[in-house]
Amino acid sequence: MTVVDASLYRFVNRLADRTSFAHPLFVAYAKYGVALFGLLLLVAWWQARRTDNRCSLAAVVWGGAGTLAALGAGQIVGHVVDRARPYTAMPTAHLLITRTSDFSVPSDHATAVGAVAAGLWLANRRFGSMAGVLALLMAFSRVYVGAHYPGDVIAGLVLGAGIVLVLWPLAGRVLRPSLRRLEPSPLAFLVTGMNMRSA
Repeated sequence: MTVVDASLYRFVNRLADRTSFAHPLFVAYAKYGVALFGLLLLVAWWQARRTDNRCSLAAVVWGGAGTLAALGAGQIVGHVVDRARPYTAMPTAHLLITRTSDFSVPSDHATAVGAVAAGLWLANRRFGSMAGVLALLMAFSRVYVGAHYPGDVIAGLVLGAGIVLVLWPLAGRVLRPSLRRLEPSPLAFLVTGMNMRSA
């Protein structure tokens, strides 16, 4: 635990102590906000499908698959680093959500939203920008509720976005032809809106 990380955590924790009116909003977003990212992926998939943009469609699919890959990598990192949650080291810290006994770094929530935001950025800049702002808000909210150090959420964002962006050239080369092969199949509705428009 670095001194700077602990100091930043205490600063945000004191801020949360003085802004009790915002607790319900931050608690709800810290716990359930990841659902918004799933919704953004669905909207981006629908948009790419409707416009028959195979590159965007592949990026959306990779955004979801890359998120799972990033979370898996996060589990490995977490068990290797084995950093305790901040409220374990600081028993007097204000915690607004239920305690957990798992590792603190990287934040799973930040890893997931960082990966989805990166995938959406590859697929659609507008959706990606929106997801980027929401990802930063998620990272802040996880610190605000007392669940993570700032370094934990930064590491999660970097890990999630980094895996999706770095592996995209390879994933794109695999996904684009794979999705194209679905077009003449009964699953064509998943990858193209042509049938809907011609119906």
